[in-house]
Amino acid sequence: MFELRQFEVLRAIARSGSLAAAGRTLGFSQPTISHHLAALEAHARTPLVRRGARGAALTPAGEMLLLHADAVLERVRVAEHELRAFVDRSVSSLRIGTFPTAGALLLPPAVKHLHRLGVHVSLSEGELPQLLDELRTNRLDAALVFSQPGERLSLDEAFEIHPLLDDPLELALPADHPQAHRDQVPLTALRDDGWIMGTTDWDPVDRVLIWACAKEGFEPVHVMRTDDYAVLQGFVAAGVGVALLPRLGITPHRSDLAVRPVAGPRDQVLSRQIGLAVLGGTANPTTRQLLQALRDQAAHLTAGWSATVQRP
Repeated sequence: MFELRQFEVLRAIARSGSLAAAGRTLGFSQPTISHHLAALEAHARTPLVRRGARGAALTPAGEMLLLHADAVLERVRVAEHELRAFVDRSVSSLRIGTFPTAGALLLPPAVKHLHRLGVHVSLSEGELPQLLDELRTNRLDAALVFSQPGERLSLDEAFEIHPLLDDPLELALPADHPQAHRDQVPLTALRDDGWIMGTTDWDPVDRVLIWACAKEGFEPVHVMRTDDYAVLQGFVAAGVGVALLPRLGITPHRSDLAVRPVAGPRDQVLSRQIGLAVLGGTANPTTRQLLQALRDQAAHLTAGWSATVQRP
Protein backbone atom coordinates (compact mmCIF):
# COMPACT_ATOMS: atom_id res chain seq x y z
CA MET A 1 0.00 0.00 0.00
CA PHE A 2 1.21 3.51 -0.80
CA GLU A 3 2.22 5.71 2.12
CA LEU A 4 1.74 9.46 2.42
CA ARG A 5 5.43 9.97 3.26
CA GLN A 6 6.42 8.27 0.00
CA PHE A 7 4.10 10.58 -1.94
CA GLU A 8 5.66 13.60 -0.18
CA VAL A 9 9.14 12.40 -1.18
CA LEU A 10 8.10 11.89 -4.81
CA ARG A 11 6.57 15.37 -4.97
CA ALA A 12 9.61 16.98 -3.31
CA ILE A 13 11.97 15.32 -5.82
CA ALA A 14 9.81 16.50 -8.73
CA ARG A 15 9.74 20.08 -7.43
CA SER A 16 13.36 20.41 -6.30
CA GLY A 17 15.12 18.34 -9.01
CA SER A 18 17.36 16.26 -6.74
CA LEU A 19 17.25 13.88 -3.80
CA ALA A 20 19.49 16.15 -1.72
CA ALA A 21 17.25 19.19 -2.30
CA ALA A 22 14.15 17.09 -1.56
CA GLY A 23 15.73 16.13 1.76
CA ARG A 24 16.35 19.76 2.63
CA THR A 25 12.76 20.64 1.75
CA LEU A 26 11.32 17.91 3.95
CA GLY A 27 13.94 18.08 6.68
CA PHE A 28 15.19 14.54 5.97
CA SER A 29 18.66 13.21 5.34
CA GLN A 30 19.47 12.03 1.80
CA PRO A 31 19.63 8.37 2.93
CA THR A 32 16.09 8.74 4.33
CA ILE A 33 14.89 10.17 1.01
CA SER A 34 16.57 7.30 -0.84
CA HIS A 35 14.94 4.76 1.50
CA HIS A 36 11.40 6.10 0.93
CA LEU A 37 11.96 6.34 -2.83
CA ALA A 38 13.28 2.76 -2.99
CA ALA A 39 10.23 1.49 -1.05
CA LEU A 40 7.89 3.38 -3.37
CA GLU A 41 9.56 2.02 -6.52
CA ALA A 42 9.53 -1.50 -5.09
CA HIS A 43 5.80 -1.23 -4.48
CA ALA A 44 5.23 0.24 -7.96
CA ARG A 45 7.54 -2.41 -9.50
CA THR A 46 8.97 0.18 -11.88
CA PRO A 47 11.51 3.05 -11.76
CA LEU A 48 9.88 6.35 -10.88
CA VAL A 49 12.95 8.64 -10.83
CA ARG A 50 15.93 8.95 -13.20
CA ARG A 51 19.11 10.03 -11.43
CA GLY A 52 21.86 11.82 -13.34
CA ALA A 53 24.76 14.22 -13.02
CA ARG A 54 22.38 17.17 -13.26
CA GLY A 55 20.00 15.86 -10.60
CA ALA A 56 16.85 13.73 -10.67
CA ALA A 57 13.73 13.76 -12.84
CA LEU A 58 10.59 11.65 -12.86
CA THR A 59 10.08 8.87 -15.35
CA PRO A 60 6.79 8.73 -17.28
CA ALA A 61 5.51 6.30 -14.62
CA GLY A 62 6.62 8.74 -11.95
CA GLU A 63 4.86 11.63 -13.69
CA MET A 64 1.65 9.62 -13.84
CA LEU A 65 1.86 8.64 -10.18
CA LEU A 66 2.64 12.24 -9.18
CA LEU A 67 -0.78 13.34 -10.46
CA HIS A 68 -2.43 10.97 -7.97
CA ALA A 69 0.07 11.81 -5.22
CA ASP A 70 -0.72 15.52 -5.57
CA ALA A 71 -4.46 14.81 -5.42
CA VAL A 72 -4.11 12.57 -2.35
CA LEU A 73 -1.88 15.01 -0.49
CA GLU A 74 -4.21 17.92 -1.27
CA ARG A 75 -7.18 15.92 -0.03
CA VAL A 76 -5.33 15.14 3.19
CA ARG A 77 -4.50 18.85 3.62
CA VAL A 78 -8.17 19.78 3.20
CA ALA A 79 -9.22 17.05 5.64
CA GLU A 80 -6.77 18.32 8.27
CA HIS A 81 -8.00 21.90 7.80
CA GLU A 82 -11.67 20.92 8.06
CA LEU A 83 -11.04 18.73 11.10
CA ARG A 84 -9.21 21.52 12.93
CA ALA A 85 -12.05 23.92 12.11
CA PHE A 86 -14.61 21.39 13.32
CA VAL A 87 -12.79 20.84 16.62
CA ASP A 88 -12.36 24.58 17.17
CA ARG A 89 -16.00 25.19 16.35
CA SER A 90 -17.16 22.37 18.64
CA VAL A 91 -15.27 23.86 21.56
CA SER A 92 -16.94 27.25 21.07
CA SER A 93 -20.41 26.14 19.98
CA LEU A 94 -23.52 24.78 21.64
CA ARG A 95 -26.62 23.01 20.36
CA ILE A 96 -29.42 24.07 22.72
CA GLY A 97 -32.98 22.80 22.85
CA THR A 98 -35.87 24.78 24.30
CA PHE A 99 -39.63 24.63 24.67
CA PRO A 100 -41.57 27.69 23.43
CA THR A 101 -42.22 29.66 26.64
CA ALA A 102 -38.65 29.27 27.89
CA GLY A 103 -37.45 30.22 24.44
CA ALA A 104 -39.34 33.51 24.71
CA LEU A 105 -38.16 34.88 28.07
CA LEU A 106 -35.56 32.69 29.74
CA LEU A 107 -33.18 31.71 26.96
CA PRO A 108 -32.63 34.82 24.73
CA PRO A 109 -30.55 36.85 27.24
CA ALA A 110 -28.33 33.81 27.83
CA VAL A 111 -27.81 33.34 24.09
CA LYS A 112 -27.00 37.04 23.74
CA HIS A 113 -24.35 36.65 26.45
CA LEU A 114 -22.81 33.64 24.69
CA HIS A 115 -22.71 35.49 21.37
CA ARG A 116 -20.73 38.27 23.04
CA LEU A 117 -18.23 35.62 24.16
CA GLY A 118 -17.85 34.38 20.59
CA VAL A 119 -19.86 31.19 21.08
CA HIS A 120 -21.89 29.96 18.11
CA VAL A 121 -25.34 28.80 19.25
CA SER A 122 -27.74 26.64 17.27
CA LEU A 123 -31.28 26.36 18.63
CA SER A 124 -33.88 23.62 18.39
CA GLU A 125 -37.42 24.36 19.59
CA GLY A 126 -39.80 21.58 20.44
CA GLU A 127 -42.04 20.06 23.05
CA LEU A 128 -40.55 18.14 25.95
CA PRO A 129 -40.63 14.59 24.45
CA GLN A 130 -38.74 15.80 21.35
CA LEU A 131 -36.11 17.59 23.45
CA LEU A 132 -35.53 14.53 25.63
CA ASP A 133 -35.12 12.34 22.54
CA GLU A 134 -32.60 14.73 20.99
CA LEU A 135 -30.62 14.80 24.23
CA ARG A 136 -30.47 11.01 24.40
CA THR A 137 -29.31 10.74 20.78
CA ASN A 138 -26.64 13.43 21.19
CA ARG A 139 -28.30 15.86 18.78
CA LEU A 140 -28.32 18.47 21.55
CA ASP A 141 -25.62 19.51 24.02
CA ALA A 142 -28.13 20.95 26.49
CA ALA A 143 -31.87 21.50 26.74
CA LEU A 144 -34.28 23.46 28.87
CA VAL A 145 -36.71 20.98 30.40
CA PHE A 146 -39.42 20.98 33.04
CA SER A 147 -41.10 18.64 35.50
CA GLN A 148 -44.42 19.00 37.26
CA PRO A 149 -46.16 17.87 40.47
CA GLY A 150 -46.20 14.09 40.65
CA GLU A 151 -44.18 13.61 37.45
CA ARG A 152 -40.53 12.69 36.92
CA LEU A 153 -38.59 13.42 33.78
CA SER A 154 -37.81 10.26 31.83
CA LEU A 155 -34.06 10.90 31.72
CA ASP A 156 -31.68 8.21 32.89
CA GLU A 157 -28.83 8.61 35.35
CA ALA A 158 -26.44 9.61 32.55
CA PHE A 159 -27.98 13.09 32.56
CA GLU A 160 -27.73 15.95 35.03
CA ILE A 161 -30.54 18.47 35.54
CA HIS A 162 -29.57 21.85 36.99
CA PRO A 163 -32.62 23.61 38.54
CA LEU A 164 -33.27 27.16 37.37
CA LEU A 165 -36.67 28.35 38.61
CA ASP A 166 -40.21 27.41 39.59
CA ASP A 167 -42.69 28.67 36.99
CA PRO A 168 -46.13 29.06 38.65
CA LEU A 169 -49.22 27.93 36.79
CA GLU A 170 -51.82 30.68 37.05
CA LEU A 171 -55.41 31.30 36.08
CA ALA A 172 -56.31 33.52 33.18
CA LEU A 173 -59.82 34.96 33.59
CA PRO A 174 -61.85 37.57 31.74
CA ALA A 175 -61.48 40.91 33.53
CA ASP A 176 -65.19 40.88 34.41
CA HIS A 177 -65.22 37.27 35.69
CA PRO A 178 -66.96 36.87 39.11
CA GLN A 179 -63.71 35.49 40.58
CA ALA A 180 -61.44 38.16 39.11
CA HIS A 181 -61.54 40.28 42.29
CA ARG A 182 -59.95 37.58 44.44
CA ASP A 183 -56.25 37.58 45.32
CA GLN A 184 -56.23 33.80 44.93
CA VAL A 185 -58.88 31.70 43.21
CA PRO A 186 -59.77 28.23 44.56
CA LEU A 187 -59.92 25.70 41.75
CA THR A 188 -63.29 24.55 43.08
CA ALA A 189 -64.77 27.98 42.33
CA LEU A 190 -64.34 27.23 38.61
CA ARG A 191 -65.93 23.80 38.42
CA ASP A 192 -68.80 25.16 36.28
CA ASP A 193 -66.58 27.15 33.89
CA GLY A 194 -65.49 26.08 30.44
CA TRP A 195 -61.74 25.71 29.90
CA ILE A 196 -59.52 26.61 26.97
CA MET A 197 -56.95 23.82 26.74
CA GLY A 198 -54.16 22.49 24.53
CA THR A 199 -54.65 20.55 21.32
CA THR A 200 -53.23 17.23 22.53
CA ASP A 201 -53.89 14.98 25.49
CA TRP A 202 -50.16 15.18 26.27
CA ASP A 203 -50.22 18.94 26.92
CA PRO A 204 -48.31 19.26 30.21
CA VAL A 205 -50.34 22.14 31.68
CA ASP A 206 -53.61 20.36 30.90
CA ARG A 207 -52.32 17.23 32.62
CA VAL A 208 -51.70 19.24 35.79
CA LEU A 209 -55.13 20.85 35.47
CA ILE A 210 -56.89 17.49 35.01
CA TRP A 211 -54.93 15.99 37.92
CA ALA A 212 -55.74 18.93 40.23
CA CYS A 213 -59.43 19.00 39.25
CA ALA A 214 -59.72 15.26 39.86
CA LYS A 215 -58.31 15.80 43.35
CA GLU A 216 -61.11 18.35 43.89
CA GLY A 217 -63.78 15.98 42.59
CA PHE A 218 -64.59 17.35 39.15
CA GLU A 219 -63.44 17.20 35.54
CA PRO A 220 -62.68 20.36 33.52
CA VAL A 221 -64.83 20.79 30.43
CA HIS A 222 -62.93 22.15 27.43
CA VAL A 223 -64.67 24.66 25.18
CA MET A 224 -61.75 25.39 22.87
CA ARG A 225 -58.29 24.02 22.10
CA THR A 226 -55.14 25.90 21.09
CA ASP A 227 -51.40 25.63 21.70
CA ASP A 228 -50.80 29.35 21.09
CA TYR A 229 -50.77 31.20 24.42
CA ALA A 230 -51.43 34.54 22.73
CA VAL A 231 -54.54 33.12 21.04
CA LEU A 232 -55.59 31.47 24.30
CA GLN A 233 -55.40 34.75 26.23
CA GLY A 234 -57.33 36.57 23.54
CA PHE A 235 -60.24 34.15 23.77
CA VAL A 236 -60.15 34.17 27.57
CA ALA A 237 -60.40 37.97 27.46
CA ALA A 238 -63.37 37.60 25.08
CA GLY A 239 -65.17 35.44 27.65
CA VAL A 240 -65.00 32.13 25.77
CA GLY A 241 -63.56 30.33 28.79
CA VAL A 242 -60.89 30.33 31.48
CA ALA A 243 -57.43 28.78 31.28
CA LEU A 244 -54.45 27.59 33.27
CA LEU A 245 -51.10 28.65 31.86
CA PRO A 246 -47.50 29.12 33.02
CA ARG A 247 -46.41 32.57 34.14
CA LEU A 248 -43.66 32.53 31.49
CA GLY A 249 -46.38 32.36 28.84
CA ILE A 250 -48.51 35.25 30.12
CA THR A 251 -48.63 38.49 28.13
CA PRO A 252 -48.19 41.36 30.60
CA HIS A 253 -50.35 44.47 31.02
CA ARG A 254 -53.60 43.35 29.40
CA SER A 255 -56.49 45.39 30.78
CA ASP A 256 -59.08 42.89 29.52
CA LEU A 257 -57.52 39.94 31.33
CA ALA A 258 -57.20 39.00 34.99
CA VAL A 259 -54.34 36.72 35.98
CA ARG A 260 -54.63 35.19 39.45
CA PRO A 261 -52.80 32.56 41.50
CA VAL A 262 -54.78 29.36 41.84
CA ALA A 263 -55.26 27.32 44.99
CA GLY A 264 -55.04 23.67 44.05
CA PRO A 265 -55.80 20.56 46.14
CA ARG A 266 -55.11 21.26 49.83
CA ASP A 267 -54.16 24.81 48.77
CA GLN A 268 -51.19 23.41 46.87
CA VAL A 269 -49.39 25.87 44.59
CA LEU A 270 -49.38 24.51 41.05
CA SER A 271 -46.12 25.05 39.21
CA ARG A 272 -43.55 23.47 36.93
CA GLN A 273 -39.85 23.23 37.73
CA ILE A 274 -37.60 24.39 34.90
CA GLY A 275 -34.00 23.24 34.62
CA LEU A 276 -31.13 22.73 32.20
CA ALA A 277 -30.41 19.11 31.24
CA VAL A 278 -26.93 18.06 30.08
CA LEU A 279 -25.18 14.74 29.68
CA GLY A 280 -23.39 14.02 32.94
CA GLY A 281 -19.64 14.53 32.97
CA THR A 282 -19.57 16.38 29.63
CA ALA A 283 -20.02 19.96 30.82
CA ASN A 284 -17.38 22.13 29.15
CA PRO A 285 -16.63 25.80 29.91
CA THR A 286 -19.16 26.89 27.29
CA THR A 287 -21.93 24.83 28.91
CA ARG A 288 -21.05 26.27 32.30
CA GLN A 289 -21.25 29.78 30.83
CA LEU A 290 -24.72 28.96 29.49
CA LEU A 291 -25.83 27.63 32.87
CA GLN A 292 -24.63 30.73 34.71
CA ALA A 293 -26.30 33.06 32.20
CA LEU A 294 -29.57 31.11 32.57
CA ARG A 295 -29.33 31.29 36.36
CA ASP A 296 -28.84 35.06 36.15
CA GLN A 297 -31.88 35.48 33.93
CA ALA A 298 -33.96 33.14 36.11
CA ALA A 299 -33.08 35.23 39.17
CA HIS A 300 -34.03 38.39 37.26
CA LEU A 301 -37.41 36.94 36.28
CA THR A 302 -38.13 35.66 39.78
CA ALA A 303 -37.26 39.03 41.32
CA GLY A 304 -39.61 40.73 38.87
CA TRP A 305 -42.42 38.33 39.74
CA SER A 306 -41.93 38.96 43.44
CA ALA A 307 -42.05 42.73 42.97
CA THR A 308 -45.13 42.81 40.74
CA VAL A 309 -48.73 41.84 41.52
CA GLN A 310 -50.69 41.64 38.28
CA ARG A 311 -54.11 43.25 38.22
CA PRO A 312 -56.53 43.87 35.34
